[in-house]
Amino acid sequence: MAANRVGRRQGRGGSPGRSPGRSPAVRRPQPPARSPGLQRRPARVTVKYNRRELQRRLDTEQWIDGRLEELYRGREGEMPDEVNIDDLLELETDEERAQKLQGILRSCTADTEDFIRELLTQLKGLPKQQVLQRPSPEDPNPPPP
Repeated sequence: MAANRVGRRQGRGGSPGRSPGRSPAVRRPQPPARSPGLQRRPARVTVKYNRRELQRRLDTEQWIDGRLEELYRGREGEMPDEVNIDDLLELETDEERAQKLQGILRSCTADTEDFIRELLTQLKGLPKQQVLQRPSPEDPNPPPP
């Protein structure tokens, strides 16, 4: 056995790429050679936000949209354009948030107290979303880093 292995190393054990007693194998393509300075990219990319937090935020936004449609049924033209969650999260107390929401919903004739109370409950523990600022190619004055 050892003689066979030595013989192959010296080039006497058959043609390269073949094993004795096997039919010619189909050559598999080799992966491209990497340059020594190139490193492999990681298989997964980390994300800035937790998936659960993003899902919770999306659920809250959809809940707000649904409730606003109920409150303004038949008067969609009076419905506010948006209820900005981040603007509410910037306020320090629930009283300030409730006042802001009352100001946004002042055109609503339906009872908004339940909506405001439920929204304030949903906002608890919801993190403020940090917006990534990318300068526009057309913007001559990009924001400072």
